[in-house]
Amino acid sequence: MSHINQRAGKSAPYSYQDTLAASQRVNWRIEDIIGGDRKLDFSRPFLPESLAGVADLTFLSPDERLAMNQIRGHTYLYLFGLVEEFILPFVVDHARPRLSGDDFRTRAFLQFASEEAKHIHLFKRFREEFLRGFGSTCDVIGPPEDIAKAVLSHHPLAVALVILHIEWMTQRHYLDSVRDERDLDPQFKSLLKHHWMEEAQHAKLDTLMVENLAAECDRDEIDQAIGGYLAIGGLLDGGIAQQVEFDIDAMARATGRVLADDERARMVAAQRQTARWTFLGSGMTHENFLDSLGGLSASGRARVEMVAPTFC
Repeated sequence: MSHINQRAGKSAPYSYQDTLAASQRVNWRIEDIIGGDRKLDFSRPFLPESLAGVADLTFLSPDERLAMNQIRGHTYLYLFGLVEEFILPFVVDHARPRLSGDDFRTRAFLQFASEEAKHIHLFKRFREEFLRGFGSTCDVIGPPEDIAKAVLSHHPLAVALVILHIEWMTQRHYLDSVRDERDLDPQFKSLLKHHWMEEAQHAKLDTLMVENLAAECDRDEIDQAIGGYLAIGGLLDGGIAQQVEFDIDAMARATGRVLADDERARMVAAQRQTARWTFLGSGMTHENFLDSLGGLSASGRARVEMVAPTFC
């Protein structure tokens, strides 16, 4: 599948019919990509360095850095599963009032929801296999239902912008960092590839969803929604900070490494900034996301661009 090109202008060049057709072409089953002989290779890294941020932790041994990379890979997919817990009900709620309208639109959004449910299931299966093979516990933030409730309490356009951010972020990670990285575990890389294949269509549908929701809002509502998008980002940033602490504890537990206070402080700082870039900065600065944002509000785009360097 070719990647989605950068787009210009305020109106998305996507159609529900074409997006639905693309989704149907790339559709895959969980049973075809995980389980059976498809095992994780714990002798290899799971994430590229740009998303793992372990190379500069030179006070750790190579085995300890590898364990940290794999823990970050576990967290990466867990957090995707967590955010999809609020994406799924949001997409269903968005589609429900419009079931009697454009048939391609209805089918495209229902396909979108089905694929998000599949991704949640896939990442739960991955977590089971990871913990079984890794041999040590890894704590995670949550529960997902509570985070979903907090996110969904915001204006629908704010939530749609967060989802759009996440979809373009996913595209950027795979195309810029994962696709051409040859040292990664092939099984983990396969999970990322199959996730990306379907999220490529979701990015298009999210773009259309943002435009549809914004068309129903006045200028003040749009500005408030952009503020809500940033507030949700702050909520997620707090979760990321806690998850970094959990990940470092998991590395120490798995390897038996006792970290000195200065070593832990260095790890927290480095890992938090990498995680911030991974889940916040890489989406906030994606040109397609900024194009959509600028189409809603030039001042709103400027506001996000002012905040983004904190997460880059």
